[in-house]
Formats: sequence, structure tokens, C-alpha cells
Amino acid sequence: MGVVRATAVLLVLLAGCGARAAEPPLNADDVMFVQMMVQHHRQGIEIAGLGAERAKNPEVRTLTAAIETTQQDEVEMMLRWLHDWEQPLRAGEHAHDHHGGLPETDAERIRALRTSRHFERDLLNLLIAHQDAAVRMAQAEAASGVNPDAKAWAERVETSRRGQVELMTKLVKDS
Repeated sequence: MGVVRATAVLLVLLAGCGARAAEPPLNADDVMFVQMMVQHHRQGIEIAGLGAERAKNPEVRTLTAAIETTQQDEVEMMLRWLHDWEQPLRAGEHAHDHHGGLPETDAERIRALRTSRHFERDLLNLLIAHQDAAVRMAQAEAASGVNPDAKAWAERVETSRRGQVELMTKLVKDS
């Protein structure tokens, strides 16, 4: 009887090894945050790319190149999350309205930057506003999200983007 019972217990344990692990929690705020941040990052990549190409100040060139690279990596991470979560890659039209109403960076301001006569000052001011919006979006995720990966990343975004805003503010003042 002992061998039969031990075999049965072993079979039950082995059957559990193939079971799928529980999915981490996820809510609509997590999904909206990631969807909105993908678009936000794409704009940031465009802006930072201009800085990496055109800035004369080596510190501005280095910073914008780092932003461009980091945000591209983060976009790829977020798209993987949305795929894994089986969620649409883009938020619906007017989605910003229902989640804090944070506006996207105005496409006209990005176009104007391309021909700006005060390129570095305008670049830095646009990036300051853009990265400040990322801080506010990350704060909203930290307050309302439930997914541990998204919340942890939101905390890193808030910290890193605040640091970028501080550095860029100093660069504007020094120029």
C-alpha cells in the first residue's frame, strides 16, 4: 500500500510541473499606460533623434542619443508586454481623455523644431515638457496599475525622467 500511495503522490506532483504558472494581475490602467507610453516614446525617439543629429553641445548630443536608444528598447519591451497580455498595441481614439487627459506632444511643435533657429534651446524645452508628461503618466500607473512589472517600470521611468528634466533644465539655464 505504501508504494502505491507514494507513486500516486509522485504522479500528482509531476502532473503539476507542467501546469502553467498563474498570470500576474493586470488591469485596464496597466494596458492603457503601456499603450499610451508606446506612442509617447515614439514621439520621444523622434525628438531625441533630432537632437542626436543636430545638437552642437556634446552633452546635449550624448543625452539625446541615450534617450533615443533607451526609449527604443523600452518600446520593444512594451510591445512584447501587450502581445503577451493579448491586448491591442494602440489605445483607442480619445483614450487620453479617459486616463488623465495627458496630451501628446504636439506634432506641430516637433515639425517646428526641425527648422528652429534656436535649436538646442527649443529641443531642450520640448524634451523637458515631453519627459515631464512621462513622469505624470508613470505616477498614474503607480497609483492605479496592478501589474508588478508595469508598476516597477513606471517607478523607474518616474525616477529617470525626473533626472533628465533636472539635467535639461540646467542645460537650458547654462546656455
